[in-house]
Formats: sequence, structure tokens, C-alpha cells
Amino acid sequence: MAETGLGTAANDVQSEETVAARSNSGSSEEALDRLLPPVTITFSSRKRTTSQCKSNPPLLRTSKRTIYTAGRPPWYNEHGAQSKEAFVIGLCGGSASGKTTVARKIIEALDVPWVVLLSVDSFYKVLTEEQQVRAANNEYNFDHPDAFDFDLIVSTLRKLKQGKSIKIPVYDFASCCRKKEWKTLYGASVIIFEGIMAFADKELLKLLDMKIFVDTDSDIRLVRRLRRDVLERGRDIEVAIKQYNKFVKPSFEQYIEPTMRLADIVVPRGGGNMVAIDLIVQHVHSQLEERKLRWDMATLASAHQAQPLPKTLSVLKSTPQVQGMHTFIRNKDTSRDEFIFYSKRLMRLLIEHTLSLLPFRTCTVQTLQGENYEGRRFDGTGITGVSILRAGETMEPALRAVCKDVTVGKILIQTNHITGEPELHYLRLPKDISEDHVILMDCTVSTGAAALMAIRVLLDHDVQEDKIFLISLLMAEMGVHSVAYAFPQVNIITTAVDKKVNDLFHIIPGIGNFGDRYFGTDAPAD
Repeated sequence: MAETGLGTAANDVQSEETVAARSNSGSSEEALDRLLPPVTITFSSRKRTTSQCKSNPPLLRTSKRTIYTAGRPPWYNEHGAQSKEAFVIGLCGGSASGKTTVARKIIEALDVPWVVLLSVDSFYKVLTEEQQVRAANNEYNFDHPDAFDFDLIVSTLRKLKQGKSIKIPVYDFASCCRKKEWKTLYGASVIIFEGIMAFADKELLKLLDMKIFVDTDSDIRLVRRLRRDVLERGRDIEVAIKQYNKFVKPSFEQYIEPTMRLADIVVPRGGGNMVAIDLIVQHVHSQLEERKLRWDMATLASAHQAQPLPKTLSVLKSTPQVQGMHTFIRNKDTSRDEFIFYSKRLMRLLIEHTLSLLPFRTCTVQTLQGENYEGRRFDGTGITGVSILRAGETMEPALRAVCKDVTVGKILIQTNHITGEPELHYLRLPKDISEDHVILMDCTVSTGAAALMAIRVLLDHDVQEDKIFLISLLMAEMGVHSVAYAFPQVNIITTAVDKKVNDLFHIIPGIGNFGDRYFGTDAPAD
């Protein structure tokens, strides 16, 4: 079986730490090992490596920040196009060589907020009945390249590198088969793909920006493997040794060890080699700096000055009733109860107006009097509402009140106050959203940064651009232009458009912080 372990497998080697160049022969490595001081090995419990996804908690916490295994940085530009692909690190090595320990230490040393760890263990092929019998009798070779679904690995990693959402299989090692439920995974700044066969496919190698091989002494790997199989999997030690000699060792020598020559960096002794890890981190940092995109608010603000409002914008007719409701919600002296009441009324009108813009087809029904009536029906697969938390969530009751059995998703986007970039922190979308007309809800749109990211997320989930309806009680011209320029087919609907945005990117004259006024919370300091 391929290497397991997200837990820390200690490989504390008390010796001089070096970064190894590619080795030309096994004998030279053995000679070098004999020159090193005795190695002290300590162990801690290990668990099978699993690809990190949104259903899991953050991977780890450092003294500076939490390293998220879910989320999405804004690696697109103000035009809505892909800016730079994620940086992918391939991490290969023999079974129990310490690959996951190296991956974990790289992640911690990188100190970047968005990292995904993808394991080759998630991509074992579905076994036939005959193969399942052999696996139950410890006669199936899980360390052979044929045991892995490389077509699925390549397509998954390619989409993940492009920032798209993907689903990965969940492999049940007890029954040696895939579970019915697949996990959803999102892209990140850095993707680490680790496993014994990380370098075993030509198409896979093309997707790797950096290739690392973890080279650990075979005796150490054997001890770790035996300890894991006996203590954690309850196997008899003779069975474990037999499996190692029959499958693990030959596969390493034939398929894994030869791929060391493909590596950009070879790391001797695994996670204990901090010199190697520091060099790796320095290189990744330099690559990330080249790929970095700063969200330029000033560019957004000045790009569309004096331009006419786009044709994709639909503004609710400014009747005396609508103006009256705006008077209440814009007035700084309006009580919270009145603010909520008139906001809800305005939301209901906005939702009704939005539904009138959806496609309809002509249909004929028969009345109770036996006469035909030519009417209209919604011409689409379905309607899904998606709220941008937290203010957008207040629009959900109005949508549910007028749209029967509508499904609703949620997106949490927060601005990084250091970089000014919007960042996706939470995402839950209904299944099969790709065919639906999606009503994207946010109460105010100022710069359009959050709306741009939310639309990009929907597009990554294969929602058609012209089926997205961005609705908001109030928008600034800057936000309208930004969204329309980046996504010219997205429908934009609002009850009013204000012309200005101040230096803090607040809408002028505006309505203040909608969420704070609605929920009765204190506004943070600017």
C-alpha cells in the first residue's frame, strides 16, 4: 500500500543537513550513509494521507496565521480573466519516506494563507471483484503504477491549477473501493501533490512547477512501514514483511527510485532536513512574488469614468413609492426597526423585478370555464439563489417568498485589509447549479470587488455567464462598470445607482454599512 500519514512522522536526524544533488548510483549513497553519525529515530502516530478539502478544518496554525486548506485568492485581474495559475509542487518518494512531513513543513514555512494538499492516495482505481479478493488476501500490488487512475489525476490537477472547483474521490482503504461521496476541492496559491507515483506520468509531470524527491534510507522506511502496518492496521508482522518484500520494495526499485533523476531537488532524510526545506521555500516565495496580483482599487475607480452605464444594467423604476423607501433607509436617523421594514419591502420589489427579466415561454392552459388562456412559464432548468454573506443573506426571505422551493447557496468573501484583495473564505453551493439561472444577492455594491469574485466562483462551477443575475439594493457607478467590464453578459439589477465612491470606497451618498444597520452591530473603524 502506498505511503500513509498526515500526522507528524518524526525523522529527527542529528547530523549535518544538506541538499542532495541527483545521485547517479545507489552504491555512492550507501557509502555516504556509512560516513554519517548514527541516526536516532523517534515515532509518533500516523494517519493515512488524505487530500485536504473544505469539509476539513484548517490544516495547521502557525504563530503568525492559519493555513487554510479551503478558499480562493483572487488570481484573476479586473477584467475577470485568469491572471496566473497556482504554483504546483510535486512531492515524490518511497513508501514511509516522510513525504507528508516534508509537505507539512513546507506549508508551515511558506506562511501563505491558501494552500491545498492533494494526495495520490485519493486516486486508486476501482477494483474488480477478482482484484478485491486478491487485495483481501494481501496479494494485490497497491504500489504499482497500474493501481492509480492517472487520467483522473491529470484532469483534476489541471482544473485545480486553473482555479476551478473540482471533486476528488474518497477512497475507503478498509474495503479497497471508492465511496459514493466525493469531496469538493478548490484551488489555492500553492498546491502540493504528494505520493509514491507523483512523477510516474508524463502528462502529470507537465503540470508540476517544482519537483521534489524525498530520499530516505530503506531501513528507516522499512521500520516505519512495519510499525504502521502492525500497530495501526493490526496486521501480522510476517504478513507485513511478506508484502514489503513482494510488492513495496520491488516497486520502489523499478518505478519510484528511477524518477529521482526527474526531481529539481532531492531531500535526504525527509522532514529533518531544514536546509533543504528552507531552500525550497525561498524558491517558491520568489515564484509567488512573480505571480502576485494586487487588487488595484484606484485602477478600478478611474477605468470607467464618464462612461455611459452598460446595457446589462436594469434599474427598478424610481416611483414615488421607491423613492419613499429610499428616504427611510438612507436617513441616518431611521430606527433599526424601520430600516429593516423598508429594506424588506424594497428587497421584495427588487426580487419581483428580477424574476420578470428571466426567460419565459408561451403556454396555453384551460380555465375552469373551459376556455383557453395563453400565458407564460419560466423557460429554464431551475432558479438558484446565492447570497454573499453577510448582508446578502438578508435578501433570502424575499426570494423564498416569491420563488417556490428555490434552492439557496452562500458565499463568504472578506477583504484582506493588508493587500486590499477580496478572499473567499466559505462556499456552499447547491448541486447541479451549472444549469440554473442564478440570482446573486448582495445588498450594496461599491467597488464590485466582492461581486467580481462571487461571479468568478460561479463561473468556475460552470454556471453560464448570461444566466447570472447580480442584484443589489444600491450600487455605485464604479461597481456597475467594473462588473460589466469584467463580465459583459452578467445581468445587473438594482433599485438605485449612486455616482460617487469616497476614498474609503464607501458609496456616496449611500446608505452606510447595510449589515451593521440591519443586524444592529457596531461598524469597525475605517
